[in-house]
Amino acid sequence: MLELPEVLTLSKQANNTLSGKTITQIFNATKPHKFTFYNGDPLEYGKLLIGKTILSSEGYGMFVDFYLSDNVTMNIGDGVIARYYSPGDKIPAGYQLLLVFDDDSFLVFSVAMYGFINAYPDGIIDNKYYKLSRESISPLSKDYTEKQFDKLFTEAKKTLTAKALLATEQRIPGVGNGVIQDILFNAQINPRQQILRLSDKKKETLFFSLKDTLSEMAFEGGRNTQTDLYGNNGGYRTILSSKTWKNPCPRCGSIIVKEAYLGGSVYYCPECQKIES
Repeated sequence: MLELPEVLTLSKQANNTLSGKTITQIFNATKPHKFTFYNGDPLEYGKLLIGKTILSSEGYGMFVDFYLSDNVTMNIGDGVIARYYSPGDKIPAGYQLLLVFDDDSFLVFSVAMYGFINAYPDGIIDNKYYKLSRESISPLSKDYTEKQFDKLFTEAKKTLTAKALLATEQRIPGVGNGVIQDILFNAQINPRQQILRLSDKKKETLFFSLKDTLSEMAFEGGRNTQTDLYGNNGGYRTILSSKTWKNPCPRCGSIIVKEAYLGGSVYYCPECQKIES
């Protein structure tokens, strides 16, 4: 899924690779996906996009924008995989949208679970989650302070758990179930920990873990559980993920627990991340 480290990586790569390329052809989904959400009719995307040049890209929250000539904006979010192919590369069999450029390279968008692939003719994007991502302060910004973070606790129900606080309702856009595993591990907080029980010191620890862990993930080009624009895994080696949970805890050697919780799997060390009462 597209979370903040991958969003930033993808937009940077798009700026380096796609800027200046003009779209010459559009191919619609070869593999219809009922949880792929488009802005309007995707069969009309060709009329809007063909002949447009990609000018730049920007990522924030859980979305990546592609700014095109004539004030056209493309936008992807959540579970969309964007993959760039060089001229002559084999076209994948299944995808939800394919753009061909004037140098015969092409960009393929595919969706695993669910995702957004949007195209807007006037640059105005009417999507509440997009607006939230766009208008929020990135946790990687120096402007995202402990005071900003503390608002999450004062505005949230005290029965919320650590995972619910960080990974639901896009309270911190771009922070989801994937990245919180290592954030919580580094802070030594259990995903099921009620935030009401967290001390001020623990909240401070969580704040710095949020910023430091996300910074490392972004610096390394995303997580190794996700792929970038070229199909390569990110350089950040996850501590707790589907790739690692069968290994012993890297801190104490205990057996890592995997559980289904709030619509996704959580991983934690029962010794290092004990629930505080």
